[in-house]
Amino acid sequence: MTNLQSSPYDQDLDKTPANYMALSPISFLKRAASVYPDHTSIIHGDQQFTWLETYTRARRLASALVSLGIQRGDTVSLILPNTPPFIEASFGVLATGGVLNSINTRLDADMLAFILDHGDAKVLIVDTQFSTVIKDALSKCKAKPILIAVDDPMSPGGERLGELEYEGFIASGDPEFPWNLPADEWDAATLSYTSGTTGNPKGVVAHHRGLYLLAMGAAFASQMQQHPNYLWTLPMFHGNGWCYPYTLAMLGGTNICLRSVDPIAIYQAIHDHTVTHFCAAPTVLNMIMNTEEKDRRAFAHQVRVMTGGAAPPAAVMKRFESLGFDLVHVYGLTEVLGAETYCAWKSEWDALPEQEQMKKKIRQGVGYVTVEDTIVADPDTCEPVPRDGETMGEVLKRGHSVMRGYFKNPKATHEAFAGGWFHTGDLAVWHRDGYIEIRDRAKDIIISGGENIPTIEVEDLVYSHPAVMEAAVVAKPDDHWGEVPCAFVTLKTGQQASEQNIIDYCRDRMAHFKCPKRVVFVDLPKTATGKIQKFRLRELAKEL
Repeated sequence: MTNLQSSPYDQDLDKTPANYMALSPISFLKRAASVYPDHTSIIHGDQQFTWLETYTRARRLASALVSLGIQRGDTVSLILPNTPPFIEASFGVLATGGVLNSINTRLDADMLAFILDHGDAKVLIVDTQFSTVIKDALSKCKAKPILIAVDDPMSPGGERLGELEYEGFIASGDPEFPWNLPADEWDAATLSYTSGTTGNPKGVVAHHRGLYLLAMGAAFASQMQQHPNYLWTLPMFHGNGWCYPYTLAMLGGTNICLRSVDPIAIYQAIHDHTVTHFCAAPTVLNMIMNTEEKDRRAFAHQVRVMTGGAAPPAAVMKRFESLGFDLVHVYGLTEVLGAETYCAWKSEWDALPEQEQMKKKIRQGVGYVTVEDTIVADPDTCEPVPRDGETMGEVLKRGHSVMRGYFKNPKATHEAFAGGWFHTGDLAVWHRDGYIEIRDRAKDIIISGGENIPTIEVEDLVYSHPAVMEAAVVAKPDDHWGEVPCAFVTLKTGQQASEQNIIDYCRDRMAHFKCPKRVVFVDLPKTATGKIQKFRLRELAKEL
C-alpha cells in the first residue's frame, strides 16, 4: 500500500508550467523537425519527405481538421495502407485533441459500419483503394463522417469518395498551427478495435502518456540508434503500429512505406534503403524465407526483425537468422498499445549451443523498460505461480502501457481489470530467470482425457517437419477423449507429405497423447496482420 503520510517536500513544491508538461508522442515530431529538419522522414516510392516537411504537413492537417470542427474527444477514423498520410495523421489528429481511430483495411462492410457507429466517427480519411467497401459500409451505418479521400500515386485506383481530397485539404491548413500538448496526458489519444473473432470488436482507448512511454521502450527493445531505417511491413493500424511512428520521430529515423506485404519488395527495400529494422508476423517470416533465390536481393548488413503473434518455432527462427536477420521475439496486445514484452538477450547465452539459444529466443521474455509489472498468476486470485518453467498461469500486467479501458463497455473493462491487474487471456509459464513463455491462449488450450495440451508445443514440432511451411493446431471434438489435437498444415512449394507421415513424425518426437490425430492440408486463414484465425479452424475441425 502506498504511504500517504505527509512530507516536508509537499509544501511550496508544486507543479508549474516550468516543471510539468503532459507526456505526448506528438512532442517527438516537433523535436525531430527542430533537430533533424533535413533528414529524410518518409520514403514512399518516388515520394520523399524531410522531418520538417512532415511536421509542417501534420500541422496543416491539424489546422484543417479544426476548421471542420474537430476538437478534444472527437474521433477521426482512418482506412489507409502504410502510406505518408497515415504517419501524418498519427501526429496531426492528436494535436487537435482528437482521437485517432485507425481501422483494419481488410474488414467487411458490416464490421466497418459497426466501428464507425460505435466510435462516433466525425471524419473518415480513406484511400481510394477501399472506396467500394467503404461505400457499402456507409450505407449501413448511422454515422455520417466527413469524407477525405487519399488519392495515393501508388494506389491501384478506385472511386474518390466525398468532396474533399487529402492533398488539397491539408494545403488549406495553417503551417504554423499551434502544436499544443494535451492538458492531461491521460487524455484519450487513439481508439483501436480488437479483432472481434467472438462477436463485435471492443474499442481499446489508449492515452498520450502510454503511447509516449511505449515509443521509448520500443527504441530500447529494438536496439535502435539515431536515424534507423525502418521498413513498414507491419500494418500501421495494428496496435498503433506498435508505437513505431512515434519511435521513428523520436530518433529522427526514416519510415520506408510499403502499401502491402510483398517479400520481393521487402528484399528490394532492404537492399536499396539499407533497412535496419522491421516488424513482422511469423507468416511474413515464412514468405521471406520461401522467396525464390532469383527474386532475392543481397544485403551485407544485419537487419533486426521484431516478430509477434504466435511464437515462431525454433527451427523457423534458426533458418530465418541464417539469411542475415537478427530475430527478436516480442509480445503484446491491442489492450497494452502494441508489443511491450520481448526476449531481452543476455550475453551469457552466447556460449550456449545453438539449439539452446533458440529455446531462449522463442520465449516472450520480460517487459520493456517502460513497462512496470508482468507476472504469470492464478487468474482468480492473482497470486503468482512458481517460477519453475512448468506451472501454467495467466499473463497479468500493470503499467503505463495498459489501456484506459474499453470504449462504451464498462462491464468488459471491469472484467479485464479484475483484482487490479489487466488480464491478457494468455497462458504461460514463468521461468526461474523471470522470463515468461506463452503456452497458449486460454481459449486455445486442448483438454484431452483430462490432460492439458498446449497447441504451441504441438505446432512447434509440426513446423519443424522439413516439408511444412505453416501449421496451426486446434482442438477437434472426440467422443472418447473429449478433445484431440488437429493440425492444419500448408506445405512448402514443391514439397510433399501425407497426413500419416506428419503424424508419425510427431509420434517419434513427443508424447503420443499430444500428437495430432488428424492433419488437414489447407491455405491457413489469416487476419490482416498475418495472424492465423484459429476460430475458423476450430469450426472446420468440428465438421471433420
